[in-house]
Amino acid sequence: MPCERLLFETKYCPPQSFASRVAEMPRPLVFTNGCFDILHRGHVTYLSRARALGASLVVALNSDDSVRMLGKGEGRPLNPLEDRMALIAALESVGLVTWFAEETPLGRIIESRPDVLVKGGDWAIDAIVGAAEVLAWGGSVHSIPFEFARSTTGLVERIRNMRACHG
Repeated sequence: MPCERLLFETKYCPPQSFASRVAEMPRPLVFTNGCFDILHRGHVTYLSRARALGASLVVALNSDDSVRMLGKGEGRPLNPLEDRMALIAALESVGLVTWFAEETPLGRIIESRPDVLVKGGDWAIDAIVGAAEVLAWGGSVHSIPFEFARSTTGLVERIRNMRACHG
């Protein structure tokens, strides 16, 4: 029994299989990416809103090294890629989860040719990696407004401050 794959694990997709797996997904295809280090209400709301823009949602996660390249802070990511993948894949709104080791997901965007590219409301459309490419092939790009004031960085700061006060 322990060797049996869990249902959400079937959503995992290594980069080398990404193009073929995406080709089988219902269109319109929605693509987003991020670290998703500590999953919170803002993330799940955002991903649900993103999925509503199409028939399938693909999420590309920054690898652990990629998160460190972004300079998110000391000790980040807190959760390794495998754990972040499991949590994202377990969400009903997510159809496929992959990752990228580079600083940006441009390679995965070009491979998947999404119909819709999305990022969170803190991103201006012209600053979203892959926006020019998606618009050039007739897709759309959205910056989804935040509905809940949550951030992983903010949660990490609160935890560290509590530890310092009670430490």
